[in-house]
Amino acid sequence: MKQSQREEIAHQDIPVSPDEDQNDPHSHTGSLKLLMMGALGVVYGDIGTSPIYAFREALHASVSDGNLLRAEILGVISLIVWSLALIVTVKYVLFVLRADNNGEGGILSLMALVRSSFANRPDIILGIGIIGASLFFGDAVITPAISVLSAVEGLEIVAPHMKPYVVPITITILLILFFVQRHGTGRMASIFGPVMLLWFLALGLTGFIHIFDDPGILAGLNPYYAFAFLSGNLTTSFATIGAIFLAVTGAEALYADLGHFGRKPIVRAWLWIVFPSLILNYFGQGAFILTHSAATGEAVQNPFFQMMPQWALLPMVLLATIATVIASQAVLTGTYSLARQAVQLNILPRLEVLHTSETLHGQIYMPRINLLLGITVILLVVTFQKSSNLAAAYGIAVTGNMLVTTTLLFFVMRRLWKWSLPVVLVPIIGFAVVDLMFFSANLVKVHQGGWASIVVGALVLLVMWTWVRGSRHLFEKTRKTEVPLDLIVNQMTRKEPVIVAGTAVFLTGDPASVPTALMHSLKHYKVLHENNVILTVVTAPRPWVSADDRARISQYSDRFMQVTLTFGYMQSPNIPRALGICRRLGWKYDIMTTSFFLSRRVLRISPRSPMPHWQAKLFITLARSASDATEYFQIPTGRVVEIGTQVNL
Repeated sequence: MKQSQREEIAHQDIPVSPDEDQNDPHSHTGSLKLLMMGALGVVYGDIGTSPIYAFREALHASVSDGNLLRAEILGVISLIVWSLALIVTVKYVLFVLRADNNGEGGILSLMALVRSSFANRPDIILGIGIIGASLFFGDAVITPAISVLSAVEGLEIVAPHMKPYVVPITITILLILFFVQRHGTGRMASIFGPVMLLWFLALGLTGFIHIFDDPGILAGLNPYYAFAFLSGNLTTSFATIGAIFLAVTGAEALYADLGHFGRKPIVRAWLWIVFPSLILNYFGQGAFILTHSAATGEAVQNPFFQMMPQWALLPMVLLATIATVIASQAVLTGTYSLARQAVQLNILPRLEVLHTSETLHGQIYMPRINLLLGITVILLVVTFQKSSNLAAAYGIAVTGNMLVTTTLLFFVMRRLWKWSLPVVLVPIIGFAVVDLMFFSANLVKVHQGGWASIVVGALVLLVMWTWVRGSRHLFEKTRKTEVPLDLIVNQMTRKEPVIVAGTAVFLTGDPASVPTALMHSLKHYKVLHENNVILTVVTAPRPWVSADDRARISQYSDRFMQVTLTFGYMQSPNIPRALGICRRLGWKYDIMTTSFFLSRRVLRISPRSPMPHWQAKLFITLARSASDATEYFQIPTGRVVEIGTQVNL
């Protein structure tokens, strides 16, 4: 095993490995229509609920004196339309969705794909991936808060006396949402697609009806109005750009959920249903504002709900609330998947992963992640009180994530697709300019609330960086004191200790050295099992590894054997089941005669530690909080022997 590979998997004698199983569940065997329906409920929940608040916030940012000019409304509409076209349709649909990692998407999948194209797997790419993942977590806590809060705020129009109850109702809905996560999303997912289809049809229909209030709003299709608006007042337009980005938040979900549905259903759902519905609704809101303001002379505070007929207002508030809950659920599911990928790639410590479906292996629940998300989301709602206040916090994390995606896409085009540099630079420069424009426009809103997503992302980044740095330092520290495995094997061959019946499996991240558990077993028990297996679990740089490629066996001697189990970073480990594959390779594996020896390390801070004291302490805290290796690798507790050692960092 190469040194770089060892560093990826070895942070204790128990490697952080991946998952077991079975075949790739993302075989896309369902019909195209069913997959499109599923994509509506999972992929497009976030971007699909943005019309509730995006156009409203863009107008508030562009008009400071309360007077709405026709050119300003057309300019905002044009910016929204072309932002959706350029960022979602061109960037993600035409380019990013093609950069799949064996069918899987997401920022960490893209990072792993790029790193696999380098022989030495540079840390700079790892760092970029970690930044992107951290920003995703920053986005994940904002989405449920702003989506549900903005929908419940519709009650203020239905019944103004309900205004004091908006925040309590929002918190109640969110508490229920986070509480039911432990039960899995299988039952809820069956209605996600139909409900979101109804939502998009309602968006398109209400927008289409109001376009006839002022058909001249369709002039917003002309990009001239977008350029004229941007050049008219640079200060105002800069602030408006930050608000307009709310219309495209959720675009990254197209790539993150690629493995669940496949490219074709996601693309067709966007082009046939989502994109037309969003465009119609935004045009309808614009036409409504033009006619309403001209007729009454009053500014429209919440055009999405105010343009609804009175009889449809309450049903639309309820439908919007359900749609935002679905959008929040999709974000939570994506966060669990990202956290699991980070664990498999040794970017985070082992975290408990509970499978909530017996047939769909992608449906998981992570209690600690759910608790942290729930606490953070509730705190945001209590702190900001209004969706307008939260809007300022929303864009920084998403635009930063898109910048990371553009950066990694450059390496994919050059190193994997083998495109020439001039051909690569044309789209990449275009994407980078748009991303930087939106990022800088959102960055100026730090004091208005943007600090929230920055703080969350920075905390996650600190944890990931600490875990990666501490794991590598721990590996180097223990490697200096370890004995080469070949030396022990030769000694045992010449002079065997007492031999006992059965098989001993020693887990290690470094198969070239003697596992700590084996050394202590020989030192204290002075016995050797009849058969001894040095087991290493490796995370592949691809999401899924088939059962045929799971296990490799090599024989050291009559009593020692090396077994390597390889998993994709989207899989969950079940070592006993994976070892069953070894029967086909000549090892007569029997769980009832096999004992698993694990090393449990007690970490202490050394006065000469190369890590700062606070960071070493944080790493030790993370290591102690890691899920038990026995449960993580799904080893029967009755077959496990743990041997403790102490290591000074």
